[in-house]
Amino acid sequence: MKKALTATGRLLRRMCVAPDPGRVRLRVASRAVLGVGLSVAAAELAGLSLTASITAGLAALLALFTVADPTVRRQVVTTALLPLAGFPVLALATVLHGTPPLRDLAWLLVVFAGVYARRWGPRGHALGIFAFMQFFVTQFLHAVPAQLPELYGAVLLALGTAGAVRFVLWCVERRVPPPAAPAPLPGTGLARPTTRQAFQATAACAVALGVGQLLSQERWYWAVGTAWWIFVNTASRGETLVRGFRRVVGTVTGIAAGLLVAIPLGGAPAPTAVLVAVCVFGIFYTAPLSYSWMMFFVTVMAGLLYGLLGVLHPGLLLLRFEETAVGALGAAVGVALLPVTTHAATNAWIQRAVACVHACTTAAARRLAGDPDADPAAHAAELDLLLGRARLTLAPLVHPLSPLRARKARARHVLELLDACARESRGLAAVAADPHASHDARLAAAAWRVEAAVHALVPQVAPKRPRIPAERALPAHHPGAEAALGHLHALEHALTALATPLRAAPDSPLVPAA
Repeated sequence: MKKALTATGRLLRRMCVAPDPGRVRLRVASRAVLGVGLSVAAAELAGLSLTASITAGLAALLALFTVADPTVRRQVVTTALLPLAGFPVLALATVLHGTPPLRDLAWLLVVFAGVYARRWGPRGHALGIFAFMQFFVTQFLHAVPAQLPELYGAVLLALGTAGAVRFVLWCVERRVPPPAAPAPLPGTGLARPTTRQAFQATAACAVALGVGQLLSQERWYWAVGTAWWIFVNTASRGETLVRGFRRVVGTVTGIAAGLLVAIPLGGAPAPTAVLVAVCVFGIFYTAPLSYSWMMFFVTVMAGLLYGLLGVLHPGLLLLRFEETAVGALGAAVGVALLPVTTHAATNAWIQRAVACVHACTTAAARRLAGDPDADPAAHAAELDLLLGRARLTLAPLVHPLSPLRARKARARHVLELLDACARESRGLAAVAADPHASHDARLAAAAWRVEAAVHALVPQVAPKRPRIPAERALPAHHPGAEAALGHLHALEHALTALATPLRAAPDSPLVPAA
């Protein structure tokens, strides 16, 4: 017990001291508490019922959590479009609430459409999630058609309030624009990852729905929600299975906390509201760092909401765990349908990252040669996003429970070398941005060697020796040239070293050969 508490304390300290450049996570989490709190307060002041107030709070949370367009203008548009995606689904779910077969079929169609919409980028992703969750909320609150006007009003009030907080009172994104998500992997038909995942998620939710209803005719929707959320932000079989494991871990720990906190409260309004605010903060603050911790706060918040509704008891929390396990099982079955292997996804993202290194180096060489239009900083920022995606695909291989020690070690080596590439690319971009930085002949040769190393890893990226105007050539040992040379040499070394783990023996691949 003491060791478990020590380990938990260590994890909490690590979470609290995790890097937060510009305190962005802190600001976004604090803004979420304010937005959700004001939305619920507005619903209460408008005289809406408890069910409508909870709907308002969840709508505000979803709007603040899922809308992630790269510009504030696009975020405003996406937030305004949320009712167009959510209201028809909300009406459909309430009308079919008393007709289980049609209700179940309708929800599976919503699941397929919601996942398929991810092909249209962050906006499609947010609208798909919001539509799915409107169906989920209807089951959670047992809403009926007579409540539709009130629920519509609650959602509109919440979106307006949350939007005012996000875009008027506290627009974090104006100072620190959110990083643009990397474009999804290309493909057509079933080769397109979003299309393939739409079938996988629908199959997973169908299994979760069927088995979940065998466990409980009242709370079966938990299993469907689990299966759905496991497929969010995953692209390969390994990612999905690891996410399922982390969801179960977060749910189990959240249930334990619910037994200690939510049940003794018994739905007392004031302390429950305070703890829900803490959970909202925890969801937003930990989401970029740990899916398990995020699910811990989600589970505790669900227990607190059930306490407000007057239906919370230990057996309900046990059922929550069972339905979560069923949802994770459904996800495991779903990824077996049209699977995208971890190796295929990893190879694709690593190739894109290496090609981005090439683009950054080329732009830096042009900038140092005197081309003011060349911008290596944009490519360096894109490289960070691509490496984030590569880390997700490699997560199953470096997971502590992975029994494949040799492949785990190679995967970690790949991550170290890719991180080195990103670090040196950022340094090279910074040198190129310096108005006093210049170029000499050695930089052209070093840049060409980096491009040759990229070509060796990604043959379709052909090296092109840069030409340096004679008037830009400087004598050796120029300070700007020396700094750029250091970054280029380090890049060449990291890219050359990548060839070893990426071209392992065929019987034990990390990623398939290009």
